[in-house]
Amino acid sequence: MKKTFTRIFVLALLCFSAFASFAQNTTVKGKVVDATDKQPLPGVTVKLNGGNIAAQTDGEGNYTISAPANGILVFSYIGYTTLQENINSRTTIDISLSTASAKSLEKVVVVGYGSQRRRDVTGSVGNVSGAELSKQPVQTPTQALQGKVSGVQVIGSGQPNSQPQLRIRGTGSVLGGANPLYVVDGVLTDDIRNINNNDIISIDVLKDASAAIYGVRGANGVVIITTRKGKNGPAVVRYDANAGFRQLSNKVQMANRQQYIDYLKDANPSILTSDAAPLTTPGTTDWYDAVLKKGLQMSHNLSVAGGNEKTTYFFSGGIFKDEGLVKTNDFDRYTFRSNIETKIADNLTFGTQLSLTRSKERPVPLDGVYSNVYRAAPVIPAIDDNGLYGNTSLWGNLGNPLLGLNKTNNQTVNNRVQGNFYLEYKPIKSLTFRTALNTDAYWNKQRNYSYQFNADQSTFNVAGGQQFNPFSSLFVQNDQFFTTIWDNTVTYQQTFNKHSLTLLGGYIQEYSKSDFFNGRRRGVPESEDTWYLNTGNPEVGAEYFNGGTLFKRISYVGRVNYNYDGRYLFSASIRADGSSRFREKFGYFPTVGAGWVISQESFLKNSKIISNLKLRASWGLLGNDNIDQGLFVVTATPNLPYFFNNSLNLGTAVQDIKDPNLKWERTEQYDFGLEYGLFNNKLTGEIDYYNKKVRDALTQVTLPAFLGDPDGIYVTNAASYQNKGVEFSAKWSDKVGKFGYSVGGNISYNKNTVIGLNGGQALLGGGIGNQGNITRTDNGQPIASYYVLQQTGIFQNQAQINAAPTYNLNGYNKTIGGMMFADVNGDGVISADDRTFSGSYQPKYYGGFNIGLDYGSWDFSTDFYGNWGNKIYNGRKAFRANGSDNVQADYVTNRWTPANASNIDPQVIAQNLPASTYFIESGAFLRLNNLTLGYTLPAELLKRMKINKIRVYATSQNLFTAKRYSGFTPELLPSSILSSGVDLNGYPTTRTFAVGLNVEF
Repeated sequence: MKKTFTRIFVLALLCFSAFASFAQNTTVKGKVVDATDKQPLPGVTVKLNGGNIAAQTDGEGNYTISAPANGILVFSYIGYTTLQENINSRTTIDISLSTASAKSLEKVVVVGYGSQRRRDVTGSVGNVSGAELSKQPVQTPTQALQGKVSGVQVIGSGQPNSQPQLRIRGTGSVLGGANPLYVVDGVLTDDIRNINNNDIISIDVLKDASAAIYGVRGANGVVIITTRKGKNGPAVVRYDANAGFRQLSNKVQMANRQQYIDYLKDANPSILTSDAAPLTTPGTTDWYDAVLKKGLQMSHNLSVAGGNEKTTYFFSGGIFKDEGLVKTNDFDRYTFRSNIETKIADNLTFGTQLSLTRSKERPVPLDGVYSNVYRAAPVIPAIDDNGLYGNTSLWGNLGNPLLGLNKTNNQTVNNRVQGNFYLEYKPIKSLTFRTALNTDAYWNKQRNYSYQFNADQSTFNVAGGQQFNPFSSLFVQNDQFFTTIWDNTVTYQQTFNKHSLTLLGGYIQEYSKSDFFNGRRRGVPESEDTWYLNTGNPEVGAEYFNGGTLFKRISYVGRVNYNYDGRYLFSASIRADGSSRFREKFGYFPTVGAGWVISQESFLKNSKIISNLKLRASWGLLGNDNIDQGLFVVTATPNLPYFFNNSLNLGTAVQDIKDPNLKWERTEQYDFGLEYGLFNNKLTGEIDYYNKKVRDALTQVTLPAFLGDPDGIYVTNAASYQNKGVEFSAKWSDKVGKFGYSVGGNISYNKNTVIGLNGGQALLGGGIGNQGNITRTDNGQPIASYYVLQQTGIFQNQAQINAAPTYNLNGYNKTIGGMMFADVNGDGVISADDRTFSGSYQPKYYGGFNIGLDYGSWDFSTDFYGNWGNKIYNGRKAFRANGSDNVQADYVTNRWTPANASNIDPQVIAQNLPASTYFIESGAFLRLNNLTLGYTLPAELLKRMKINKIRVYATSQNLFTAKRYSGFTPELLPSSILSSGVDLNGYPTTRTFAVGLNVEF
């Protein structure tokens, strides 16, 4: 088996790269010590870069290794920064290793069109390494960011191919989007579901005004992702794999058969004796078990990196498969990435970074199927032994969710190509010209087929009801999207005496075009080979629609970074963006920052306690143009007939009312920060205060009907928002003998407030049937605040009813066991006018903490994430008014009855429950995000197999959640900003268990 294993990897090596040329070996000896206290380090791994030769230091830190005279030695030790050293024919090489935390100040972070040492940055930049991301078997890197960067809230979902939503320092826009800009190897994008996590070397998050370097796309922050590249040396091949399964977590306990029948005796007793809806199953149907499954999840990734003095390369290929939790739901993704850089001449470099992705998905219709799982009666079978479905539609007009899944077939195929092709020219050492062409293109094909079926006993065990589909139908949509961005920059870097200066100037041009086509037709045959619009019923015409968008941007950018003696820092930038989305094309976005590295001053430089202490401040303006094209263009329709002076005339009328002065959203942000490192940087962290104000926010204003606007909506700059808060992060890292450990955490406080609504018109959203709009965005409140009645209790007797105000609540009347509400305005009538603000989904506090341990070959890590101070509107409770839907088991126990004078839940009553605080619950939670245990095989064992490294591990995600919310999950991925926190049809949360393998040779 070992021989076969070795041959497979050797074959892969031959396919991907050429072996390094043979060279004469020499014996190298030396000693490895701690850079701070000069104590010897035992157990340090010393290996030939790209080769299979390795050794370890002894108890005195000494080592001996045989290697080529022109080779490179790699020194690695847990808790310390890995170091590479050229042999250069030497026979003695002594090494000093620095702890990883001590080196963090020298770490390079990407800040947009360039990079800086972390110690020189004047803005607030969060950083996560690729090694941390790869610990979790998740589809997108943003999922693995959760809890690792202060000021960054990640709202995830268990649905395959879903993209988590990021909120960097709060929600700053309603219409212009709230997610950040992603920059992947220079390619700007809003979607990173196509990225293989194993390809990532680092993620940098620009949280403050430093994001202004990206102009109109940086208002919500910028996430910069850097992928792996090749290095000078022999090829290094890596194979990473994991496999496991996902299962439902935090399952809500629904009423069983007997509890449901007891509930119906109060709610709808007539249905129990109805011939049309017999109790057709003797046991309890668990609809979650009927519709959900344990979904397998796996990934395989193979990469090779290497190069020489002229050319370096990195290639990777990956497969990711996720079967999902819902039956018929699955997702497959195939990725390929190449990063190649070659020196055409000593001062001329050409590079390409290419990403190819193909994905296939079978999505599920959550709006109907999953909500029906919650509501379906447990006395009806999902499907019987004869293959006939239980007829749930006889109980409250509710469809059988399993039938809903099996009678639809949704398929989506995506192909995406992203590339960055650049040329760098250095006429002199201090001057660099760079031109880069970034491309992003995708093609999407979607086919949704609905099978024909009848409401008779060919489908159901009991005929009748409202769930049927008399005609098969096919919906087809094809989308194409293409973007090119041409970056041209010139950078001047010079150091003289104690002064360091970097100047950047650039011109950027962007072109983006999209096209789409969709069509629908009935009577298409069931065979998948015939799913085309031209195969449908010829007597029923097909419906077709097509359209597209086109927009352009041009930008000019300039930046200066100045550093005096590593103590005094200054940076400033300005970007001018021209956008085709506004009549006034150009907006101007400046930023300025300064820093003082106090620890470099003479009075602190030799401190044994303070290793690093830096004050920094920044200010800047950012923009946002994320709206549809042409919203400022007023169009007119000619030859419209109208009557005037008793005759028919033709004229021209405005088709849609538009704001010709529509302009950018403008975000002004202040940031003040303190970075610290204590005890030789064993303790490091940051404290930040920020104040971010959004002016001229784009909103939809409702127009009065007499103006004749077709949709009654007018997009204009009519709101202002503010996010201000404090962020704190800390991490302690140390090593005691062979035992290394780190403990870190961060917590953020954010206050979101609407500080202006021009014209005073509040924004409404989160509608639920008869309850109407749940959220209201108004002055002095957070965005999408709940605006509902205040429930004060439950009527226990007639005396309370007689003393209560009159009810005017759309058919909801006063009754014993019914809900009592506060007469907020004191007019003696309970009505919609008594609604008040009752919290929002936006948390006041959020953060995470992590623990990392290692001893010898073993490593352990765990991550937690949580938020506090937010609320959730449990819209599922509204289904209790139907009198036939299933309910949660605790409601059967807690509801008011004559024998149970409850003040928790009202009695069962077939009336529409008005929106109130009864539906609002705490959204606070703390979740164990990740738990991983790994073991790295000894180098001596692998040496015989000619393999550099093998690590095996077991991991689990979402293992435990402490929450007060009665629903499945307190994490809700909103369909829009204004519906945030309204829980109706969210995809179920999942718990993942997996094992993995990392191999390098």
